[in-house]
Amino acid sequence: MEQRHLGRTGLRVSRIGLGTLTWGRDTDEHDAADMLKAFWEAGGSLVDTADVYGDGEAEYLLGRLMDGLVPRRDLVVSTKAGSVPDPDRRFDGSRGHLLAALDASLARLGTEYVDVWHIHAYDPDTPLEETLQALDLAVSSGRARYAGVSNFCGWQLAKAATWQLAAPGTRTRLASTQMEYSLLQRGVEREVLPAARDLGIGLLPSSPLGRGVLTGKYRHSTPADSRGASEHLAPFVEPYLDDTATRIVDAVTTAADGLAVSPLQVALAWVRDRPGVTAPIVGARTAQQLTAALSVEALSLPDEICRALDDVSAPVHRYPDHDWSTL
Repeated sequence: MEQRHLGRTGLRVSRIGLGTLTWGRDTDEHDAADMLKAFWEAGGSLVDTADVYGDGEAEYLLGRLMDGLVPRRDLVVSTKAGSVPDPDRRFDGSRGHLLAALDASLARLGTEYVDVWHIHAYDPDTPLEETLQALDLAVSSGRARYAGVSNFCGWQLAKAATWQLAAPGTRTRLASTQMEYSLLQRGVEREVLPAARDLGIGLLPSSPLGRGVLTGKYRHSTPADSRGASEHLAPFVEPYLDDTATRIVDAVTTAADGLAVSPLQVALAWVRDRPGVTAPIVGARTAQQLTAALSVEALSLPDEICRALDDVSAPVHRYPDHDWSTL
C-alpha cells in the first residue's frame, strides 16, 4: 500500500487507515484479529482508536492483538482522548484529564507510546493553551510521538495550530486533524481543509463511506446486519438516508457500473485522493468488508468521473467562502 507523510512531518502512514470504533462491542476478537492481519498483510500501518471506543475495550483488544499477532513496530497507532460519558460535559480538555486518559490508554494498549495522540474534540470550558500543553507534555515525555486534534472547526484548528507554531522546539506542531469527510459530508471544505493545507496538517477523514450509505447497501432497504438496523448506531446512519444522499449514491453507483467496480471503491477512492487528505479511516465490522475496502488500492478515478461526483455532491458555499467581489 502506498505510504504518505502525515502533514508536514516525517511520519509516513498507509493511505488507508483501519478504524476500531466497533471493536469490543459489535466486532469480536476473532473478527478484529482477521481484520488487523489482513490490513497488515496488505501493507496497512495506520490503526486508529480512542479511549471511549467500546468503553476502552477497543484499545484493550488492539493491545492484545499487537502483543501476539502483528509486530508493534509495523503499526502506526493513533488514539484519542477528551470525550467523557458525562451528560453535562461531553468533552474534557483539561490537562489533568487528558494526561490521565493517555496513561490509561497506554496501559490498555500494552505499549509505552502511541504514534499519534489526538484531542477528540474542542472543549469550550478549558483554555485552549491548557489543552495544547497536554500534547506538548505527552510528546516531550515520549508517551506520544506526534500530536493532532479531532472535530475542531476551522477557526479552532487555525488557532491551535498557530499557537503551537509560535514556539518551535518548545511546542509540538500539529501533525493531523481527524474529521468526517465523504461525498455525503463535504463541510470540511469550507474552512477546515484550507486551514489544514495552509498549516501543514494532514487530514484523516472519518466515515469516508458516508457511515456506510455510499456502499449502496441502503438503496432499497435496511439490511438486518447493518449499522442502520442496529439500535445504538441507527441514529448515526439516519441523517444520510434523505433525498440528497439518494441522488449522490445513485451517481456513485452509476460511476461504479461504468468502471466495473463497486460503489464502495468509487466513494473511497474519491475521498482518498482529495487534496489535503492523508488517509481515510475505514471502520469495517468484518474482514470481508475490510478486504473490499483495501481493494481500492489499485483504483484511480478518471478525471471526468471525479468532476461528475464533485458536481452532484457539491455543497452550497456562498459568502464569505467565495470571493465577495463576485457576489
